[in-house]
Amino acid sequence: MWLGPEEVLVANALWVTERANPFFVLQRRRGHGKGGGLTGLLVGTLDVVLDSSARVAPYRILHQTQDSQVYWTVACGSSRKEITKHWEWLENNLLQTLSIFDNEEDITTFVKGKIHGIIAEENKNLQPQGDEDPGKFKEAELKMRKQFGMPEGEKLVNYYSCSFWKGRVPRQGWLYLTVNHLCFYSFLLGKEVSLVVQWVDVTRLEKNATLLFPESIRVDTRDQELFFSMFLNIGETFKLMEQLANLAMRQLLDSEGFLEDKALPRPIRPHKNISALKRDLDARAKNECYRATFRLPKDERLDGHTGCTLWTPFNKLHIPGQMFISNNYICFASKEEDACRLIIPLREVTIVEKADSSSVLPSPLSISTKSKMTFLFANLKDRDFLVQRISDFLQKTPSKQTGSSAGGAKASVSDPAPESLPTPQEASEPPTSPSSPLNSPPSFRTQEIPTTSQGLLKVFQKSSPMEDLGAKGAKEKMKEESWNIHFFEYGRGMCMYRTAKTRELVLKGIPESLRGELWLLFSGAWNEMVTHPGYYAELVEKSMGKYSLATEEIERDLHRSMPEHPAFQNELGIAALRRVLTAYAFRNPTIGYCQAMNIVTSVLLLYGSEEEAFWLLVALCERMLPDYYNTRVVGALVDQGIFEELTRDVLPRLSEKMQELGVISSISLSWFLTLFLSVMPFESAVVIVDCFFYEGIKVILQVALAVLDANMEQLLDCSDEGEAMTVLGRYLDNVVNKQSISPPIPHLHALLTSGDDPPAEVDIFDLLRVSYEKFSSLRADDIEQMRFKQRLKVIQSLEDSAKRSVVRAIPGDIGFSMEELEDLYMVFKAKHLASQYWGGNRSAAIHRDPSLPYLEQYRIDASQFRELFASLTPWACGSHTPVLAGRMFRLLDQNKDSLINFKEFVTGMSGMYHGDLTEKLKSLYKLHLPPALIPEEAESALEAAHYFTEDSSSEASPLASDLDLFLPWETQALLQEQQEGSGNEDTQERREEKGTSPPDYRHYLRMWAKEKEAQKETIKDLPKMNQEQFIELCKTLYNMFSEDPMEQDLYHAIATVASLLLRIGEVGKKFSALSTKKPKDGAHSGGHNSTTEEDEPPTPKLHQDPTQECQPPAAGDPQAKASGNMHIGRALQDSHVTVEGGSGEGQGSPSLLLSDDETKDDMSMSSYSVVSTGSLQCEDLTEDTVLVGGEACSPTTTPRMGGTVDTDWCISFEQILASILTESVLVNFFEKRVDIGLKIKDQKKVERQFSTSSDHEPPGVLG
Repeated sequence: MWLGPEEVLVANALWVTERANPFFVLQRRRGHGKGGGLTGLLVGTLDVVLDSSARVAPYRILHQTQDSQVYWTVACGSSRKEITKHWEWLENNLLQTLSIFDNEEDITTFVKGKIHGIIAEENKNLQPQGDEDPGKFKEAELKMRKQFGMPEGEKLVNYYSCSFWKGRVPRQGWLYLTVNHLCFYSFLLGKEVSLVVQWVDVTRLEKNATLLFPESIRVDTRDQELFFSMFLNIGETFKLMEQLANLAMRQLLDSEGFLEDKALPRPIRPHKNISALKRDLDARAKNECYRATFRLPKDERLDGHTGCTLWTPFNKLHIPGQMFISNNYICFASKEEDACRLIIPLREVTIVEKADSSSVLPSPLSISTKSKMTFLFANLKDRDFLVQRISDFLQKTPSKQTGSSAGGAKASVSDPAPESLPTPQEASEPPTSPSSPLNSPPSFRTQEIPTTSQGLLKVFQKSSPMEDLGAKGAKEKMKEESWNIHFFEYGRGMCMYRTAKTRELVLKGIPESLRGELWLLFSGAWNEMVTHPGYYAELVEKSMGKYSLATEEIERDLHRSMPEHPAFQNELGIAALRRVLTAYAFRNPTIGYCQAMNIVTSVLLLYGSEEEAFWLLVALCERMLPDYYNTRVVGALVDQGIFEELTRDVLPRLSEKMQELGVISSISLSWFLTLFLSVMPFESAVVIVDCFFYEGIKVILQVALAVLDANMEQLLDCSDEGEAMTVLGRYLDNVVNKQSISPPIPHLHALLTSGDDPPAEVDIFDLLRVSYEKFSSLRADDIEQMRFKQRLKVIQSLEDSAKRSVVRAIPGDIGFSMEELEDLYMVFKAKHLASQYWGGNRSAAIHRDPSLPYLEQYRIDASQFRELFASLTPWACGSHTPVLAGRMFRLLDQNKDSLINFKEFVTGMSGMYHGDLTEKLKSLYKLHLPPALIPEEAESALEAAHYFTEDSSSEASPLASDLDLFLPWETQALLQEQQEGSGNEDTQERREEKGTSPPDYRHYLRMWAKEKEAQKETIKDLPKMNQEQFIELCKTLYNMFSEDPMEQDLYHAIATVASLLLRIGEVGKKFSALSTKKPKDGAHSGGHNSTTEEDEPPTPKLHQDPTQECQPPAAGDPQAKASGNMHIGRALQDSHVTVEGGSGEGQGSPSLLLSDDETKDDMSMSSYSVVSTGSLQCEDLTEDTVLVGGEACSPTTTPRMGGTVDTDWCISFEQILASILTESVLVNFFEKRVDIGLKIKDQKKVERQFSTSSDHEPPGVLG
């Protein structure tokens, strides 16, 4: 590749000059290529160890001038071929031009300009990020691809110098982190270490320091532990590894492949040695952190941040911190965690202006909002630029009124009134929704009742004046007053200053009247609601009357949602809950509906309108409790893992006991999923929800630890899980909220009393206080770190259980052992995931639906199947293998969606590996009939197309029935029942259902029951084969034997069999021609179709009798086989007798009962005729074999033109089987066992091949 010219020291002892002319020198790295000796070893080692030369390719071209001592690099190459191409270009295009110049400086300037021009020209054709990656980086990427055999699509993110510990010896080398792999390469004094690990295989990733290893990074997969150390910047490396492993887990979780974030701002000049991808990942990490800190919508992108101070009027201080700016928000976070946090939506901003600087207040900036609040920032480094950015964003902020003006340092934007939050006078009202409520659909049989405009609690609670409530009422009034004072001092609405005081008030309990409003503010749901007016109403309208699995589950759970609360004991509350849950399932089909969502949503509806409850649910499911409510509740399992880890750290004594009893996993899931709402009295749990919306998951973890701590002594005395559950259940039942003004709601979680006195009541506020006193050291970023670690563990264990489930779902008679099936599954899954890495247009295979049964989740398309087939098939056919793979794929793809699942894949593999000769031949036979064989593949395309269209409808029933391949080959006895229509409805249903709705388990049970029945399989169900299909079969067999040790014998045998079968077909054709009953067109279709008994020519009929009498021989039962052959032989002999009068050539008809000598002579004659015409070549097979066959059997007929196909000719499977059984070498070939284990190992090596240098040079020099 061309390089931007850089000066180099000429006396570099590590290079050898190979070619030179007056202006350029081509050099090879010393020790690279042939020979090299000790120098080569040392240079190879240096290349790996030294930072300066590690990225140097083995060849380079330097520009020189005669008198100058300075050389310039102009190109480098990883192979001789590449560098020679550049050298020749320079000789052909530049040498003559350069000889014209007089001045050497001009020559150098011209060369540099020309090379820069070439690079710019090349970059023009590259993708946008191509020209952003610096030259050195591109060089490292090329080296990585070459070293580890990675395809073009695999992008390098960054690379680091480090040591890999092999045993107790550190190997210094380079760690390459790509989007999908972690790779390491080291070459030290002749010893090479090459490692490739897929991120999706990583089960553990942590930074640790031990006595044995200095500070190191540990990477575990299912079968190895790797340690890397001696990093220059271990923190940065580990952070990047974490991000990449996280992306891989996300891919396993919901199939979301890695997509570059195109909206990121591009740098003006590329950063030295930082790839565009690395920048992209860093930006992603910052965005995620920014959104999580300030609870902003998912599409918010951080533009930049800067240090500053904020004037806080409530305590008259300038608080130092960071200002963050994004498209729609200006946020501030103080350095001291609890001092102050501020969120200013740009839609609220009216004026931004630069105030006058002073020594007390250097470069201040004031921002005013519609709610008459002004925020004063100072100590801003680049104030003018900042104001310009804010002005730009303000102009883009959507405004529904014209007349927004932005001039100089001012930008005033006016916004519609409904978006402003209520003023303090409206304190008793939560903020109203910005969109008008939709009419209740008539299908709900409800009148228009104001469910949509206020919380259900207001509708169903008899409002009694506070005075009547006594002390509780007074307490509630005091709480409201405290909040009103807080609003007065700190502001109200989105722009409120959030400080330690705010948290104190939340901990004391939010008054009922403000709960809805504050939940919306603290969760960030208010922002999304205001910016998406009418969205909820639209969703409700769209989702009305739509049926799905989610709606079915919602209906089932509606009456289980807080049935003890009066609001949900009537249709009004139930209808509101139905609408919110259905609308959310419609918005986010990947989550749809999950149990526990109903409980949480019903509580949200008590305190807010439908629309508010909807947006709170969005905030919960998509931001605050990530991955909690998907089909596998991964998020809750992750947080449960964190809970176990924290219990080990802070309550070690109890942790051991809990592990022993196995309690934590059973108790904590419902605590996390329902935020304690399902296990505590409602009025107490709601206080925990208050804190959760302000603090996040940290509160839930703290309270869970406090509950265990409070019951420690009793839990330590428990002898089994049930007893521990009872202790905790009774404790939680008695957590009370004495300040609640609502009438107590009976808690349906059964009050567990065991004869003795009920346990003492615990005040919820005391429990919260204790949880903060003892366990408040938890920080949000620590929790994120722990989440990452647990996510690896949880997702990998879910993947393992998925693998076991899939393997168990494969019928026992498939023939592979459990280990082989597991290995096959891993290979199959790796192939599916590869489509996500590098498959640009394989959208169908990429999008995996986690709600499908495990068996259906990973599926591969035809091209992926072709690659797997080529590496795993025992029937390698050289260049013909892809054709055979394509046919196998069409045969397995029952529902014609161009994707096959693991069960179908294994069924196909089993047909080639297991069963006796008959089974294997049957598999092969089917590959040469429709639907496996398509018209385009046949030699005579026009005739073939005509033939197939005529027969395709009737062909589908025996071949393409679902059971034929859904079950293993042996169970085709069921086909007859299928044809008679008994199973048609089931089959049809299943075809429609596959991949869309959950499977009908009764259908599977019926199929398993049938599997267990005695299998009365007959091979007569297989349709006949016409001439062109037979030619295709011969072609496949010829290709199959090409690399076998017995190649010549096999060729001879197959030539003999092919010739014999061609003559049998001719005889059958003549016989059918003699039959007067049969109309001509009937004979035509009969050659390939399974026709009725009356229409069928007598020859096939003769074959059906013996097969009905005699079962196909079982594997390993030679006698049974022999008897089968005799039956078929007799049948053939009968047909020979019938035809004898009609043709003088009848003697050539096969009879398996002839003496050995006669048979031998006959065979040698026919095989000679076939072989002599050169038909061993596949290409010639069509013309020659057909003619030879035709002539041998019937010289009286007029010879056909070469290459045409006789459509009346046909042959049955029994005839093929009988003929092959006469050749022991063929029988041995199909009966020999092949170990799939070895092929799987080879396939894994191919998946992650370690390619060496392209010129077959020793790999060491690539370092």
